[in-house]
Amino acid sequence: MVDRRTLTEGLKATPPPIDTSKERDFVFAGKEPPTNGGAAALGRTPISTRVRADFALLLKRASLERQLKAIEPHTLQDILEQAIEPWLKSNGYLS
Repeated sequence: MVDRRTLTEGLKATPPPIDTSKERDFVFAGKEPPTNGGAAALGRTPISTRVRADFALLLKRASLERQLKAIEPHTLQDILEQAIEPWLKSNGYLS
């Protein structure tokens, strides 16, 4: 069994060099890694905002009902993106 050490000792220890090819194989499990940055290529970034409580309840209900009926879009994110896009276009923020 390995001797236990304190957290401070563990943080001071130098980690062994990382074999990037093994790391890549583990992360992508034999699949080709995305060349365009994966999630960053979607251009999505988290935002936080507040909406009226009734809007939140109705939006969640719509999302769940659409998911059960297999209607796209059904995720909150996709529904909100679809709703926001026309506003951005009509106000000249999106071409």
